[in-house]
Amino acid sequence: MIRRAFGHHGVEMDDDVAVLHEEARVRREFWPKFRRFAARLPFAEDLVTVYFCAFDRETPRRVQVALIGALAYFVLPFDFVPDMLPFIGFTDDAAVLATAIRLVSVHIRPQHREAARRVLAHAAASEFGASGLEEREFGTSSV
Repeated sequence: MIRRAFGHHGVEMDDDVAVLHEEARVRREFWPKFRRFAARLPFAEDLVTVYFCAFDRETPRRVQVALIGALAYFVLPFDFVPDMLPFIGFTDDAAVLATAIRLVSVHIRPQHREAARRVLAHAAASEFGASGLEEREFGTSSV
């Protein structure tokens, strides 16, 4: 399915298995990394919004694949600009995220943004990281 959806656009995806592997990695590694760096991310709301859109059952699969790719870049331990560098560490992550958002912005719904804002409000109230709280905000835990 993925090859058919992207093949005619010049994007080669090996198969659905590769996409499912990246999806599992994002689900497993997104929130722990986000918790470590949330205070330093000026694009935190956009990042969480994209997460909720990517795992929303109503988001078209081709959009999910694009967003999961951007999120996978965020969770990768090694990227073009090391995340630990002060001031510039997340510039490449922000650029990848901004590009993905521009490509699929029509699919990012107000509900995704509202859920992201609630998660960030919980983070500010020290409830962040409570078992599954982030996932429950948009009901993505069983997607």
